[in-house]
Amino acid sequence: MKVNLAFDVYGTLIDTQGVLEQLKTLVGNKAQLFSDTWRTKQLEYSFRRGLMSRYVPFSICTQDALNFTCDLLNISLTALQKQQLLKQYGCLPAFDDVAIALPKLAQKYRLIAFSNGESDSVQGLLEQAEIADYFHAAVSADEIKTFKPDPQIYQHLLNRIDATAQDTWLISSNPFDVIGAKSNGLHAAWLKRSATAVFDPWGVEPDIEISQLDELLHSLD
Repeated sequence: MKVNLAFDVYGTLIDTQGVLEQLKTLVGNKAQLFSDTWRTKQLEYSFRRGLMSRYVPFSICTQDALNFTCDLLNISLTALQKQQLLKQYGCLPAFDDVAIALPKLAQKYRLIAFSNGESDSVQGLLEQAEIADYFHAAVSADEIKTFKPDPQIYQHLLNRIDATAQDTWLISSNPFDVIGAKSNGLHAAWLKRSATAVFDPWGVEPDIEISQLDELLHSLD
């Protein structure tokens, strides 16, 4: 049986900063701050909702975080402008290394997309990036109505793909996701997308650290 590689989607395969150019036309020199705040709040809302068992789809967390960011930065966007930004979130681009690495990885491993996003959203992103065919399955947190890093998510992944933790790797740029996977017995690779990124000092370390996806071809041997 092939080893399973479960890839986080937002921030790992798909670049959440893909809204930046559109934001520049709307908010000018606040675009980077707006984008960073939006992403941070999106994740915070998913964490809080998971802890409180007050689930809503990830797209609603994204929408609520957009409204919060506008309020925090005192930026007035019309309903149409917000709708356009949310639509852009549905067609974010893949990172440059993704299309290069996935075909090679798919020859050796069984690839799974593994996301907090709803199944339709994830599938849409993979298709528009022309990488959907490399994945054996797409596993969504929406299927069990909670969010990473809830332990239930990682067990759900294993159940869905009929795998064990010992033969499954998580690949993620998000330290909370890596720690969640490791805490539930999976192997994990941290994809350090930014040179300034810092891994949480919890005493739970990734099995490997990479800066480009194609490094997996050698790191997992």
